[in-house]
Amino acid sequence: MATTTRVSPASKIEFFRHDLGQPELEAIAEVLAGPILTTGETVARFERKFADYLGRRHALAVTSCTGAMHMSLLALGIGPGDEVITTPLTFIATSTAILEAGAKPVFVDVEPETGNLDAGLVEKAITPRTKAILPVHLYGQMCDMPRLRQIADRYQLRIVEDSAHCIEGTRDGYRPGELGDTACFSFYATKNLACGEGGALVTDDEALIENLRLLRLHGMTKTAHDRYQEGYQHWDMVTLGWKYNMDNIHAAILLPQLDRLSENFQKREALAAYYEERLAGIELVSVPKTLPAVRHPRHLFTVWIGGGRRDEVVAGLQARGIPVVVNYRAIHLLSYFRQEFGCQPGDFPIAERIGEMTVSLPFYPNMPFGHVDVVADSLRAILH
Repeated sequence: MATTTRVSPASKIEFFRHDLGQPELEAIAEVLAGPILTTGETVARFERKFADYLGRRHALAVTSCTGAMHMSLLALGIGPGDEVITTPLTFIATSTAILEAGAKPVFVDVEPETGNLDAGLVEKAITPRTKAILPVHLYGQMCDMPRLRQIADRYQLRIVEDSAHCIEGTRDGYRPGELGDTACFSFYATKNLACGEGGALVTDDEALIENLRLLRLHGMTKTAHDRYQEGYQHWDMVTLGWKYNMDNIHAAILLPQLDRLSENFQKREALAAYYEERLAGIELVSVPKTLPAVRHPRHLFTVWIGGGRRDEVVAGLQARGIPVVVNYRAIHLLSYFRQEFGCQPGDFPIAERIGEMTVSLPFYPNMPFGHVDVVADSLRAILH
C-alpha cells in the first residue's frame, strides 16, 4: 500500500491541493509553441488516451461534465415532453443538464448505505414519457449498473452516467461507460483529474460519437484545426450545436496527469484507510459503505454526522481552520425545484436524511497523514 508522508499538523490544512507541476508546464509550453490554441491535436491525443484508459472506443473532450450530459441527452433524442429518472442527492448540474435539454428530471430516492440512486425504485417511476435514466456515481462509488441496464433494456430507455466523481471506479467488473450509452466526466479544479474547468464523455457507439462531435461545436462540419490543416474549405452547419469544445491548453494540463492516476489512486486509498481508522468509534460519525466488488475511486472523503449536529460540526471545523464542503443537500428541496415541480420535504426521505448529515473532509492524494489526525481529533472534540 502506498504511504503518505507524515508532517507537522501545525501546517495549514487545505480542503484540496492539486499536484500539477513541471510536466504540465512543459505540456502547456508545447501548445504555446504551436499555432493552434483551440481544439486541435493535443485535444485529440487526450481523447485517445482517455478512451484507452477507460477501455472505450471513443472519448470527446468538452468544457464541463454539465455540457457532456446536456450533449448526450440531445444526441440521444431526449427533449421537450420527455422525462429522465435521476437522483436528488447530487450536484444541481445533473438535473440542470436534463432541464437544458428540455426534459423533466424525475427523482427517485437513494440507497441508505451508499447514497447512490436506488435501482430498486426506478421501475415505479417509469411513465410513458420516460426516455432515459441518469445515475450518479456518488463520491466515486458506482451505481448498480447491471440492474439499471436490465431496466433500461426492458423499457427501451437510454442511460447517461454522471461519472463526475468516478474515473477509476469499477463495480462487478464494469467500468463507467461500459453499460451506459455515455458516461460523462468532470475535470473541475478538485477532481481526480483536474484542469480547472473541463469535462469529457465516452461511448462505444459510432453513430452517436459523430453526432456528438457536431453538437460540440455549433453543428459545424469543419473546425478551426481542420481549416488550418487542410486550407480553407467552405463548411456547413448541419444541426443546432453548442459551444462545448475543449481547447489544447486544458488538454495539455490533463495529459500528464493520466500517467499519475494509478499512483494517486493508491495514495487516496491509503489516506482513506487512515481516516477510517482514526474516525472509528467517534460517536455520531459514520462513513458511507463501500459495497463488495467495488473499486472506489475515493474522489471525496465524506462522512455522515448524526444527531442533527452536522451544521455544528461544519461551523466547529471551520472555526478551527479546517475547510469542509457539504456534498450534497438534497436538491429537490432547493427553491427552484420546489417552485417548478412542487417538491416537498418528505418526498425522498433517505436523500433528505443523508443531505442533512453529510460533510466532506479535507482529502487529496498528497495530504499529510498528520492533517488527518488534526481533523479526527477536532471532530471528536466537537462532538464530545
